[in-house]
Amino acid sequence: MNIAPPDQKSYATSNTCIWISVASSSIPWLDIHYIVGHTGEQPVAKEELKMGSLPSDIDVFLSTKFTHLVIGGGTAGLVVATRLAEDRDITVGVLEVGPPAYDEPGINVPGRFGETLGSEYDWQFATVPQPGLNGRSLPWPRGKVLGGTSALNLMTWSRACREDYDAWEELGNEGWGWHGMLPFFKKSERLHESDTEHQLVNSSYFDSKFHGTDGPIHTAYSTQYGASHQYWHKTLRCLGVETNRSHFSGSNVGAWTTLTSVEPERRERSYSAKAYYLPNAGRKNLVVLTGATVESILLDHDNGEWVARGAQFTHEGALYEIHVEGEAVICAGSVQSPQLLELSGIGNPEVLKSAGVEVKVDNPAVGENLQDHMMTCMVCEIDPSISTIEELRTNLDLAKAADLEYESTRSGIRTVLPSSVAYLPFSHYLDQEKLMQIASSSDLNTKATDSKRDEILLRRFKKDQNLGQIEFYFELNNYNPYFQSKSGKKYATMLQMLQYPFSNGSVHIPPMKEAAKCPTVADKPVIDPKYYAGPGGKVDLEMMAAAQKFADKIVRTKPLAGIIVRRVCPPEKDGEVGEEDFTDWVINNTVTDWHPVGTCAMGGKKLGDGYVVDERLRVHGVKGLRVVDASIMPLQISAHLQATVYAIGEKGASMIREDWRKIRA
Repeated sequence: MNIAPPDQKSYATSNTCIWISVASSSIPWLDIHYIVGHTGEQPVAKEELKMGSLPSDIDVFLSTKFTHLVIGGGTAGLVVATRLAEDRDITVGVLEVGPPAYDEPGINVPGRFGETLGSEYDWQFATVPQPGLNGRSLPWPRGKVLGGTSALNLMTWSRACREDYDAWEELGNEGWGWHGMLPFFKKSERLHESDTEHQLVNSSYFDSKFHGTDGPIHTAYSTQYGASHQYWHKTLRCLGVETNRSHFSGSNVGAWTTLTSVEPERRERSYSAKAYYLPNAGRKNLVVLTGATVESILLDHDNGEWVARGAQFTHEGALYEIHVEGEAVICAGSVQSPQLLELSGIGNPEVLKSAGVEVKVDNPAVGENLQDHMMTCMVCEIDPSISTIEELRTNLDLAKAADLEYESTRSGIRTVLPSSVAYLPFSHYLDQEKLMQIASSSDLNTKATDSKRDEILLRRFKKDQNLGQIEFYFELNNYNPYFQSKSGKKYATMLQMLQYPFSNGSVHIPPMKEAAKCPTVADKPVIDPKYYAGPGGKVDLEMMAAAQKFADKIVRTKPLAGIIVRRVCPPEKDGEVGEEDFTDWVINNTVTDWHPVGTCAMGGKKLGDGYVVDERLRVHGVKGLRVVDASIMPLQISAHLQATVYAIGEKGASMIREDWRKIRA
């Protein structure tokens, strides 16, 4: 396995000790080497290296005394680990199952986004068949690589409305509202400002006071755009949608050009492994072990309470235990954080017993409250003279030319990312009477409920709520997995995503299949989002079908319509323009936008309050255990998740350090 930076060698001993270079924010690649997984050794000159003279990764990890253990070296996990290691009184161990992939073009090159989905870097999860989707099961990609899903996503950098975060605080989570989160959004970001000409040509506006300037994650506007982007803002203005010049300041409503998590000089993906970990890989108190699968949290029953003492994990086929002085921090994401809690005996007794797992902490909230952004992909045939990334997949000569242009100039189609975005309230295309009619038809209004979550969701239908309830995203290429592109044709897709779903499902470990055989991490969890199901599922479906009419209207409006030949999925119907009922098509074409949250929801003050972690992300009913990742979001947000997950990691790390200082004082 070669994990060295481009154009540098990897070295291996008989004990599979692998060497990498350590990145610096100011120097692209320092010529200093360390063992992967152990970053506490002093640097050694190349000529001093002696094969076999150093301990293996696992030996180093097991011999280190940790104050804190981070489980999952993904988007949030590496934020937490890196920030904790800034405190010299803390020694952090990180266990990550995936490999480093610093030199993987499918990860680094912006215009190759999507190539790693379904690869060795993807857990390749799938949902159970969904009745609300006519029995379809959907793929659910999740990152299985150092850096997690931040290494696989589409690099969209966005932020939700202030009301979204204020809703978290309204649910009882003090300090998690807009004003409490803003410092951590800024702390994670390093904005590279677009110049005046770029702003005028591409609508790449920003308000610098709402952005960070010295954080680890580089954010920048693209230098090149697909041919359709020049028409996006003009088209939306024709439909009454103004350009939002400050969509990071608390309202994302309107049309805008999206920022991307891309380092602008090399035009490479900026993600947690390279941006957070590598510049800090030389810290003596930061130890990362890859290829490590955590099987469970070690829990002791001490003076009437459960206490986390460490973790049990496998590495190269052997089973190990690692103990921790302070806390274990789970950062495994919305699918695997609840999975790990349940495998450790924390969860719904019915789920645990059916899986043959001993019940230690009775908390039915674990794995529940799963919320996702539902997405449809309306496909249009476009002017055949327009260049698309899809061409590179079928024309090897074009692909080679594009690769050469990128490698030599860091420009061209390999730098292009989706950028044409609009977030709109339902009221933009539905009158208030129709909105209230849909909301009142929900079963939520006829059943007895004290759910604050449902109350907040229903409130968003009121006239005075100006929120980004639906996202529209136009991009060249065919993104619909159910539509087969035809040779010689060019396509574009109008993507549409529901931001505040009523539908909510669950993630749980599977029941025991054989006597005396309990599930392990290798047994994939049962993912059931319950799309368009449950008390509010009907509302979700009606809102998606109504929004689809507006999506169709966008692609029929000039100047964007000038590049559209015809709509091909769903096929156009003569005489039904503006009157189509898209309900059946929505049911048969809805997919995931890969934004699951909520399965270890934050809220409550104690075990039994209906949540998994408290406002300081401590697991209810267990001492010394926290969860810090997207799973703690109690309510879905109107944004792509990564910027918020980085902020959660920053805020979580700050809390952990603060509490550790109090203990040591």
